[in-house]
Amino acid sequence: MDGKIWLLTRSLQLTSFQAYKLRVTHLYQLKQHSILVSVGQDEQGINPLVKVWNLEKRDSGNPLCTRIFPAIPGSKPTEVSCLSVHENLNFMAIGFTDGSVVLTKGDITRDRHSKTLTLHEGTSPVTGLAFRQVAKVTHLFVATLEKVHVSLLPPRTFEYDHTVQSFYVILTSLSPPDSQFIVAGDECVYLYQPDERGPCFAFDGHKLLAHWHRGYLFLLIRDAKSPNKTEFGSRENSPSDKQLLTIYDLDNKFIAYSASFDDVIDVVAEWGSFYILTRDGKMFVLQEKDTQTKLEMLFKKNLFVMAINLAKSQHLDSDGLSEIFRQYGDHLYLKGDHDGAIQQYIRTIGKLEPSYVIRKFLDAQRIHNLTAYLQALHRQSLANADHTTLLLNCYTKLKDSSKLEEFIKSSESEVHFDVEIAIKVLRQAAYHSHAVFLAEKHMHHEWYLKIQLEDLKNYQEGLRYIGRLPFEQAESNMKRYGKTLMHHVPEGTTLLLKGLCTNYQPSGDTANSEEFIPIFANNPRELKAFLEHMIEVEPRSPQGVYDTLLELRLQDWAHEQDPVRKKVLQGEAVSLLRSDNTVFDKALVLCQMHNFKEGVLYLYEKGKLYQQIMHYHMQNEEYGKVVEACKRYGDQEGCLWEQALGYFARKEEDCKTYISEVLHHIDQNNLMPPLLVVQTLAHNSTATLSVIKDYLINKLQRESQQIEDDERKIRQYREETAHLRSEIQELKTSAKIFQKTKCNMCNSPLELPSVHFLCSHSFHQHCFESYAESEAECPTCTPENRKVMDMLRAQDQKRDLHDHFNRQLRSSNDGFSVVADYFGRGVFNKLTLVTDPPGSKTVGNLEVNLQRDLLIHTKRNC
Repeated sequence: MDGKIWLLTRSLQLTSFQAYKLRVTHLYQLKQHSILVSVGQDEQGINPLVKVWNLEKRDSGNPLCTRIFPAIPGSKPTEVSCLSVHENLNFMAIGFTDGSVVLTKGDITRDRHSKTLTLHEGTSPVTGLAFRQVAKVTHLFVATLEKVHVSLLPPRTFEYDHTVQSFYVILTSLSPPDSQFIVAGDECVYLYQPDERGPCFAFDGHKLLAHWHRGYLFLLIRDAKSPNKTEFGSRENSPSDKQLLTIYDLDNKFIAYSASFDDVIDVVAEWGSFYILTRDGKMFVLQEKDTQTKLEMLFKKNLFVMAINLAKSQHLDSDGLSEIFRQYGDHLYLKGDHDGAIQQYIRTIGKLEPSYVIRKFLDAQRIHNLTAYLQALHRQSLANADHTTLLLNCYTKLKDSSKLEEFIKSSESEVHFDVEIAIKVLRQAAYHSHAVFLAEKHMHHEWYLKIQLEDLKNYQEGLRYIGRLPFEQAESNMKRYGKTLMHHVPEGTTLLLKGLCTNYQPSGDTANSEEFIPIFANNPRELKAFLEHMIEVEPRSPQGVYDTLLELRLQDWAHEQDPVRKKVLQGEAVSLLRSDNTVFDKALVLCQMHNFKEGVLYLYEKGKLYQQIMHYHMQNEEYGKVVEACKRYGDQEGCLWEQALGYFARKEEDCKTYISEVLHHIDQNNLMPPLLVVQTLAHNSTATLSVIKDYLINKLQRESQQIEDDERKIRQYREETAHLRSEIQELKTSAKIFQKTKCNMCNSPLELPSVHFLCSHSFHQHCFESYAESEAECPTCTPENRKVMDMLRAQDQKRDLHDHFNRQLRSSNDGFSVVADYFGRGVFNKLTLVTDPPGSKTVGNLEVNLQRDLLIHTKRNC
């Protein structure tokens, strides 16, 4: 009332300066600028003045007043009822008790840069003004005792057709984030936007003050016992007036604070706190509690819904919200509201360990709640294998087939569970159709086949499914289930295996047919068809295919009674052996097991086992076959005739014909010494002297003839040797006269210079130089001499070949000729070792061995 303006700092230091001579009626402090706008009086009467103060600049120690102008619109004196200034300092609105509003445009701090105009006129006092700035659009809200107006700046007016009843005064403020205009009446609080009226809140009581800050609505309500006021804006209350200050959180719908005060002048929000000024000079400070303290207070009162709304409005992190949901869920669970509790627990998914919730609802009576929680867990893709198992068990216990189908038949993008675990659980619970569907949909081929073949026994379907798989998986599953399928659907299984092992479509890959043979263990007919198909389509099939097919054909041959059919089967078996695709040892064993003569003999011949052929005929006493075998294979193995002679010699039957034939061949080829023949036949009581008479006579005659031939050759060689020695002696002791008249090379008459050799060959010198390979050798005699030298070198190189000598001695029919040949090479010359003692007569190991072999191997030729 003394015209002073008081300034209070954050440290609560109070200063003042004289602003008006009489009194100050209105103040407006800008938030973004150090600008203060005041309305007051310097003289008596109705003459309000507006002053603009710059608090950062000083004039004689006081803030600098940058502008002063009268506030009365026109010439009619009227009181100022409210004041508002735009933060951009370009708009200032002044409301009056006569209903008029004056708008100052331009720089409000200077007279020459602004102009004033009357924006609104009426009959009801103006009770509230507020600017609203959204983007580049500015609105001015005007509230009177009767109506609310909205003006678009530059001026364009909207008017709400809204009549306010039963209240004495209207106070206004702006509420973010929508910057709604708040109007407080006796019964309600209204919120307005530029184009419509917003929500309405019912707060009963006579409103003395309305203020909005940081999401809270401050309402100062007069105590109902206080006397009524009869004048607008009167602040003269009796000392007994009581006022109730209530702070509302409209978003969360609860009362944040409520207390009774005496004569509150205003509520100011500054420095993060709320300051309450009373007429008795007191100032109360309200400090907002931190979010955690607020929540704890709500928890103690079990106001969990309110706590959740508060946490969301305070943008509490997900961990904090999850903890609230957990506590709320625990509260509802203890109250017995399990449905409500599970809804809160679902909101904790991703933060709270699922086992905390699951343990609470494992009781059979709570299975519905547990199912709901597990479903939510899967929808958020946070379920593990155990959760999937538990959920499916819940479905099966509830026998809820519709939910179960909905769960497993979700689209590919909605699958939030371990498919393999689901298949296992469904199979265990005997929901085979569901498990099969899941396995086929998600291409779990092994599980599909396991259920179809092991549980449902649907072999035809399993076989069809395998036939549609890729090659690798079809191959592995046929190896696994082939025996089962062959037992129940042999024809279809055989057909599939044929395709798998030849040209599996569409890949064209081929499996190893030999690996599938064990599948046909109890189905020889199908196995034979499969193997015959394989060798026909793929002749290069593995040997095991041919071996098995041979065994099957031999079995059929052995059991066949019809001679015609048996002959056909025999031809099939032999043709398979002749294909040379079977393993020799296996084929021989199979033929011997089934006493398949043709096969055994063929394999003996193929393996050059001629003695085994002989023995086979001997065992079967097929005398003609024995002789025939000797004729066919005797050239490859000469001992066959000797074995045949011994065989017939041991027989007591009359085998003279066969013995005579064998002896004739032995005699013709000189295969055995006569003494050995006589000794062999001496064991046969039926073989008389007449059997070998012709043999012995022929043998003796040939021996005599051989002796005569040898003696003739000896005389010839002695004569040639004597002649050569005389020539050598003559060359050494007598002069050689060269009487050749022609060149032995060109056959032309000899002319000097010429070249003569002791061999009586003469050459022109130029012929000799042209054709001679060496100056010391006669060109004509060189080839023959070289042959002789090569023979000598060869004999010299072979003189130490002991093994070679033994082999020749064993294989030769005439051992003496072999020994004589080696004597000529000097093999049996005496060897004297350096390590032998002087005078000792040591025969070399080679000589000893050769003599031993000579005695052993030539005994029969004596």
